Amino acid sequence: MHISRTPIRAGLLALIAALALVAGACGDDNGGTAADAGADGDVTVGFIFVGPKDDFGYNQAAYEGSEAVAEAFPDIEVLQAENVPETAEAEAGMQNMIDQGADLIFATSFGHLEFAANMAEQNPDVVFVHQGGLKDDLELDNLGTFFGTVYEPVYTAGIAAGAASETGKVGYVYAFPIPQTLANINAFTLGAQSVNPEIETITVATGGWCDPAQQAQAAQSLIDEGVDVLTQHQDCTKTIVEAAEQAGIYSVGYHADASSLAPEGWLTGSEWDWADLYVDIVQTVIDGDFVGSAYNGDFRVGLQTGDNPFVQSTFGPAVSEETQALIDEARQSFIDGGSPFSGPVSDQGGVVVWAEGEQPTYDEVETMDFFVEGVVGSTN
Repeated sequence: MHISRTPIRAGLLALIAALALVAGACGDDNGGTAADAGADGDVTVGFIFVGPKDDFGYNQAAYEGSEAVAEAFPDIEVLQAENVPETAEAEAGMQNMIDQGADLIFATSFGHLEFAANMAEQNPDVVFVHQGGLKDDLELDNLGTFFGTVYEPVYTAGIAAGAASETGKVGYVYAFPIPQTLANINAFTLGAQSVNPEIETITVATGGWCDPAQQAQAAQSLIDEGVDVLTQHQDCTKTIVEAAEQAGIYSVGYHADASSLAPEGWLTGSEWDWADLYVDIVQTVIDGDFVGSAYNGDFRVGLQTGDNPFVQSTFGPAVSEETQALIDEARQSFIDGGSPFSGPVSDQGGVVVWAEGEQPTYDEVETMDFFVEGVVGSTN
């Protein structure tokens, strides 16, 4: 685990004095709380990442978001720790930051949730926000989860894949069969089927978020099965994008812009733009407004709410203007209140899950536990 620090810069004392005026009313005679972290001392924000900051994927996007926080708040201190595993070692990493004065910690990987919740209970004067998890019993004043609606731009990326595929087979490498990955695979498939109803999505689970050897093996197995588009739900995306390019097939990215790795085969992708959301969370804590805020719970946004931090990646040369128009049309339908899962939608066994005229809420999609028709693979 590597920890880096962005030093406190000149002007911190002036900032703290100003924050004390704003947040002073939130304190009590017993000292500061998580709600007024910026009012009584150095303001420090920590970020833990499960992988390296340059993975062309999930961790790179989160790291760039943390850099946006440092830029937006030049007088606060930002701590960054890479390669923090989804084990009890995550607690040690967060404790290290607390020992350095952290008032707010972003735990950014799915498997960090349990450990962030443990640390929140043990450290009521520190705010913990978790990226991507759901916590049904969020009763602590210093804990919350947040995420964007990942399957919306994944659906529209599926449109590009369906239009480009000539074999009718697309490949999907993913980590674990959790609701987020299942929703993405299903959305991608439905997007591809919207332009080619015969599309099949062949899936392979790697059992890990970033294992280049496993990813390479999974990618090759899909290429051997005849897929001509390869995509993924992995944290580090470089291996799979490069494997597709070397095989002369199309690729669709995830988490971050990896178009530079595949100048010929890149179609599009979906990527995180965390800056605004991260900055708003930090500002909410500094202002002493975290308790009872939207972030002090399971905060979810998407195109329906107008502020999805998960956005469409750049288009490659193989995506025609006609396909881009279809993508724009689908995206607008989501903005207008629609869903990638607007019925009729059936599962692998042909059982109707959402009938014509029905669609799930964001919360319902967060508990998805099935594959749609056209997906090859198991959810077990």
